Amino acid sequence: MIKKDPLFASLKEIVGRKRLLTRDRDTEPYRRGYREGYGPALAVVLPSTLLEQFKVLQVCVAANVNIIMQAANTGLTGGSTPTEGIDRHTVIINISAIDTIHYLDQYDQIVALSGATLFTLENQLKTRNRTPHSVIGSSCIGASIVGGVCNNSGGALVERGSAYTEMSLYAEVNEDGDLRLVNELDIDLGTDAEEILRNLEMGNFTPEQVYQSEKKASDDQYKHHVREINSNTPARYNANPRNLYKASGCAGKLAVFAVRLNSFLAPQRKQSFFLSTHSTATLGELRRMILQQGTELPISAEYIHRDVLTLADQYAKDTVFMIKHFGTNYLPQFFRLKQYINGIIRRTKFLGNHLFDQFLYFLFKILGSKMPKVFFRLNQKYPHHLLIAAKNHGIEELQELVNQINEGKSTEEQLHLMSLSEKQATEATLLRYACASAAIQYEAVNHKTVAGLIALDIALPRNSENWFEELPQSINEKLISKLYYGHLLCHVFHQDYLVKKGEDIEQVKALLLAHCEARGAKYPAEHNVGHHYQAEPVLAQHYQTLDPTNTFNAGIGGLSKQKHYGTLKQNSPE
Repeated sequence: MIKKDPLFASLKEIVGRKRLLTRDRDTEPYRRGYREGYGPALAVVLPSTLLEQFKVLQVCVAANVNIIMQAANTGLTGGSTPTEGIDRHTVIINISAIDTIHYLDQYDQIVALSGATLFTLENQLKTRNRTPHSVIGSSCIGASIVGGVCNNSGGALVERGSAYTEMSLYAEVNEDGDLRLVNELDIDLGTDAEEILRNLEMGNFTPEQVYQSEKKASDDQYKHHVREINSNTPARYNANPRNLYKASGCAGKLAVFAVRLNSFLAPQRKQSFFLSTHSTATLGELRRMILQQGTELPISAEYIHRDVLTLADQYAKDTVFMIKHFGTNYLPQFFRLKQYINGIIRRTKFLGNHLFDQFLYFLFKILGSKMPKVFFRLNQKYPHHLLIAAKNHGIEELQELVNQINEGKSTEEQLHLMSLSEKQATEATLLRYACASAAIQYEAVNHKTVAGLIALDIALPRNSENWFEELPQSINEKLISKLYYGHLLCHVFHQDYLVKKGEDIEQVKALLLAHCEARGAKYPAEHNVGHHYQAEPVLAQHYQTLDPTNTFNAGIGGLSKQKHYGTLKQNSPE
């Protein structure tokens, strides 16, 4: 065991007393995941500069602690929170305050520091008529750019694929246990660590010091890859070897300080539609025609099932309210405040664990529905919806394809296409964002009847025609509700299952995963393995190569939680 006092003294000297959290009540919001994950941590450190981040790493590596790099803590699989059973103390380094973004004019690329968010990037790029590499499609909005790259995050953009770059600045711990800063940004920032980090943070480099790199700053082949509708493999998934490269897909097994990414020209025209139908077969037909015949792919195509839309309206009103009135950038603080208050309530045992969630539910229930009447009526009439944003001449192409598909079909099979105003498009997007919060809030409010929530994100083969899941009765009878939403054209779906009280959660999860495998699905698709999934061999090897001593994020993907993954245990002195 390490001695806490010298470690705390060193950390306090780097970041100051207020940015070193050691009391359980202060660290709990950082130790508890948004959807899952909870464990012990010796401390949470909040560096405010890249140099502080590096110095904190040096101290932690020297102290032989398990290190978790954390930003907004909005992940859905527990991968940015501690876990039980580690053979060392855990220290969380939360880098949310390091949020600078530099724009590289000559290449229309950005360099995002460790805590910069997609929300900030999107707003900054609007002033340049550019768009980012990714737009998050679920309630993990507020997530960091670096976190998206590290976790192979996907998002809603049809042409982009997983967040990916081959240009990054990171620190690694080698086989000898030495911490080393590696600059692969293809920007000349100097030679020693302090010089590199200071120059990058201050933007102290000239255009001549930024190289025109041959390395990729996005997955530039995905827009072709996703169109291969006859392939029996998924378009994207977390363990796909084509998207594993240093920081990309590292899942916190490297300490990433910055990433360099492409930006993209905004479309000249954009139009959103809300498409509803009774027929999943007709939706599948539209998907194939768009990918095979469309000369301009849609910006996004978000599938939403009736049940999750209904539940989002009932149980995610607080999320919708926060985004609508304060913007997505405040969501992490809102979730952290909820966690902090819930932590206080949990320590007051007679109040129960879910009092604050129940209070928010009943408060917003009094305030009424946040779903506009037009969507409410469509949701009552149709079980399947597609929120689709088209661009340029793809707008007319989409309308023509829908008309073509509807010819000769019965009313039950046809597609109902509604063109949305800008306000309606925003309202529909808010409802889509709220989908991932719905099941979490339902579980908290109805904890007496719910055994737990199983949240899966899966990637189906591109040639799958029966894309909508039909569960056998033997699994259905164990569930209160099944909630489906996701990215239709990419065949990536989020599937939330509320399990009945009295059922064995792990047994139900095993049955669901076996059912997914029988359909040819890969999982996870875009949320990383965290502590929710077992890493495939290729992904496990990627982690072990990046972090041979198991210093960072021990236990990720079901790997060993021991130092050196337990391989040196036999030879270690007693």
